[in-house]
Amino acid sequence: MTVKLNGETRECRDGMTIADLVAELGLGAKRIAVEVNRDIIPREDYAQHRLHVGDEIEVVHFVGGG
Repeated sequence: MTVKLNGETRECRDGMTIADLVAELGLGAKRIAVEVNRDIIPREDYAQHRLHVGDEIEVVHFVGGG
């Protein structure tokens, strides 16, 4: 299935969840926020939130500093 990830087209397998995508991107342990179709998805919902064809996903990771 095709989705948009941070503005770029990406192929994902059917039934993929946000948790699957985060793991595939290697971002599991990092401080991130995920938005799907302009809705922020709480971290505790990543494993249940399935992606669908045409979803627009934004993944932002936070960088600390002073």
